[in-house]
Amino acid sequence: MMTIAASARIHPSSIVEDGATIGENVTIGPFCLIGSKVTIGNNTRIMSHVVIEGRTTIGEGGHVFPQAVLGCAPQNVHYKGEDTELVIGRNCVIREGVTMHPGMPAHGGKTTVGDNGLFLAYSHVAHDCHVGDNVILSNNVMLAGHVTIGDRVIMGGGAAIQQFSQVGHHAFIGGLSAVTADVIPYGMVNGGPAYLGGLNVVGMKRSGMDRAAIHEVRNAFKAIFETAPTIKDGVEQIKSAGISNPAIADIVAFIESDRKCGLTSPARSHKN
Repeated sequence: MMTIAASARIHPSSIVEDGATIGENVTIGPFCLIGSKVTIGNNTRIMSHVVIEGRTTIGEGGHVFPQAVLGCAPQNVHYKGEDTELVIGRNCVIREGVTMHPGMPAHGGKTTVGDNGLFLAYSHVAHDCHVGDNVILSNNVMLAGHVTIGDRVIMGGGAAIQQFSQVGHHAFIGGLSAVTADVIPYGMVNGGPAYLGGLNVVGMKRSGMDRAAIHEVRNAFKAIFETAPTIKDGVEQIKSAGISNPAIADIVAFIESDRKCGLTSPARSHKN
């Protein structure tokens, strides 16, 4: 049974299938298609020519621009029509031509997008991705399947992330970068294949980190990636000296975590 709040405004040219849930003060513009398993949160604006299909949830306060396609079948040859899910958080801005797909049943069946995201024109979030809060994907950014993006990551236009890769929180990915390995928290990468060019100091400042703490992280970065014989040796050096800086602890924990991909580093020979 369809549930449409009395305050919702739906253009007569749009189709909302029976079973959909439309919240308070939702606006749906002309020539949209809203599927039967879709839930749209309060105060969300859907502009014209938008397709939202599958078991898709959009949190309150979102804004979806024309030609976006959300929740349609994953681009995966193994998908056989299973009832998987796409969950998008609150206050996300989804610009023209953006595509986001639900998960695959063999990998949990869910794609998740956090709150306050900005997804610029024609960016793509593939099946089984997990995108954090306050993330910005610029125009034509491509996330392959099973990618994890931490909070407050910014990706420049045309950048691409290889499947199963992880990007740590507050990282910055330069435009047209081809990321084929994991990126540490606060890392700044560029190039194709991407290399770790340094730290996202601007992101550190925006996160509230003071100058002394940033200086500590810089020293830890040099120890791990520049002065030690290997990344592992650098991490052990940092740990033996004791870690009181939360950002350094995050970087060390990320490097030591159980990851499927290698690690983006300043020199390709340093990948572990």
